[in-house]
Formats: sequence, structure tokens, C-alpha cells
Amino acid sequence: MTLSPAARTVLRIVMVLGLAVVYVPLLVVLINSVNADKTFGWPPTDLTGRWWAHALDNPGARQAVWTSVKAGVGATAAAMILGTMAAFAVARYRFFGRETVSLVVVLPIALPGIVTGIALSNAFQVVLEPLGIGLGLFTVIVGHATFCVVTIYNNVLARLRRTGTSLEEASADLGADTFQTFLYVTLPNLRSALLAGGLLSFALSFDEIIVTTFTAGPGSQTLPIWIFDNLFRPNQAPVVNVLAAALIVLSIIPIYVAQRLSNAGPGGRPPGTPVSG
Repeated sequence: MTLSPAARTVLRIVMVLGLAVVYVPLLVVLINSVNADKTFGWPPTDLTGRWWAHALDNPGARQAVWTSVKAGVGATAAAMILGTMAAFAVARYRFFGRETVSLVVVLPIALPGIVTGIALSNAFQVVLEPLGIGLGLFTVIVGHATFCVVTIYNNVLARLRRTGTSLEEASADLGADTFQTFLYVTLPNLRSALLAGGLLSFALSFDEIIVTTFTAGPGSQTLPIWIFDNLFRPNQAPVVNVLAAALIVLSIIPIYVAQRLSNAGPGGRPPGTPVSG
């Protein structure tokens, strides 16, 4: 489709405005994290790093960060196992209800977070409380894994469909057993897809707040929950800005790396790179 110069100009303006709506507020948060003015007057009269020092000395913030890291690692590990198994089942086998399995795996990320949170909270109360297991880090990990599994599943399924079964069949013809074929042939081809999905899963878990609100218990306050609880406390405003800025950076890095790995070929190579023997 050929666009006139005027149409291209309008599209560029709309694109710039759309990106500005998304990224200008993030830029303001980053600047306020080094704004020397306690009231965060704008524009900043001076820059300082003391708010970052205050954030590092805040025990509640440190504990919240550590809880978010543990929840992200746990949810990512669970999602990797479940998502990879589901992807192999759908990609390598034909059985009744195969498309239903795919729908069930992908559905949690499409549901509103508040619906997922309420459903998980009710399920935990019915199933876990009679066993003496209350809300805590474990329930947060389970809640996060419900949507993190989608990123692993989609990445692994796409890679399995791209690579096909020819290499695995050649490995079997050469005498390799199932474990050897998976370890030396299948896994290297899936490595970049698993890493990309894992990074994206960790990023999704690290800054998730809605599902966490319904699944967290005493002592399992994650960083987004801590930020929300302290958002309107004047004495905590500098620390909140610092943590929000750190959260932006920590979310951008794994998502950027995941995107680069997703665009890479099997084994993490750029598309079109020949496989050396």
C-alpha cells in the first residue's frame, strides 16, 4: 500500500504521540528518583543520589525486593517445567482434545487479573487451608506460575514447530536413545527459546500486583505491593520513586534480552546461520 506524504506525516505524528503517552511518565519517574527537591518540584533544580541510598537502607523495601526475586524465580521454574511439557505434548503428539489443552494453557493470561486472583484465593481457602497451609510465598508462586507458563509454552511450541523432528529422527537413526537425543539435540535447539521465555516470565512475575494482592499473606509482600502500600506516605515518596525507577529498569532488561533471543535461531544463533558440524 502506498501512502501519500501527508498520510505518512500524520502516521508518524500519531506514533510519536502514542509513544510519548507511554514513555514520558516513565521518564518522569526516573528523573524524580534523582530529584533533589523533597516535594519533587518540576523541573528539578538539582540532582542527587541520596534517595537511592535511602532506598538501600530501607529494610521493608529490601525485604520486598527479595520476596519478589524469590517469587519470580519460583514461578519461572514451575512455568518452565509445565510449559515445556505442555508444548511437547501439543507439538509432538496427536490426541483427542489437543487444541483444548492449548486453549487451557493460554487462557490464564487472557483472563482479567482480578478474576484469576479471586479464583485462586477461593481455591487456596478450600484446598490448602484444611491442610494447614495459609497464604504466603508458596501461593504467590503458584498464582504467578498460572500466567508465566504461557510465555514458556508459546516460545517452546513455536521453536518445536520451527525445528521439526528431522534432527531428532536422525539422532535416533544414529543409535542415540531418547535421553541422549533430548540432551544433545533437542535441548540445544530449545535453549534460546527457554531462556527468552524464562526472562519474560521473571519480568511478568516481578512486577505483578493484581494476582499477588489475592494470593499474598503475612511476610510475603512483594515489591509492587510494598510500593502501592507506601505510595501516599509523604516520608516514603523518595524511596517509592527510586524503587519504581529500579522496577522499570529491571523490567526492561529481561524483556529486551528475551526479544533478542526470541528473534534468534535455534541454539541462540541469528536466523540463517549455518549449523557447523
